[in-house]
Amino acid sequence: MKILHSFLAIGGGFITVALLIAMATLAEKRLAPDAASASSRPRRLYLWLNLILSAVAAAAGGYVTTYLAHENPLVHTLALALVVLLLSALSALQLKGKQPVAYQLSLTALTPLAVLGGGLLRLKQIGLL
Repeated sequence: MKILHSFLAIGGGFITVALLIAMATLAEKRLAPDAASASSRPRRLYLWLNLILSAVAAAAGGYVTTYLAHENPLVHTLALALVVLLLSALSALQLKGKQPVAYQLSLTALTPLAVLGGGLLRLKQIGLL
């Protein structure tokens, strides 16, 4: 039962990240369809906005994971941060040459740190930090 609960806590955080990023991406495409067109390199404003929204989504995911994990919430949050790091790195490799390297590295480093930040915020709220 503990393993299932752990899976649900990490999965809930991951779904939070994925849904928020999907909603932000749809909003970006609807509000500024030319900002990240496939025919040109993304504009600087689009990249900054995407970094900020990705960090917010990742922090929310870390918060949700810590909220759902009853035992060892920090361990669960670190597990989600590791998953996010691996997926970010794979995405950066897949998009190699299509986006600036500095942006890819920033996104890869920032999102797992934001997951951890969201989890630490929740731990502070409940008095475990």
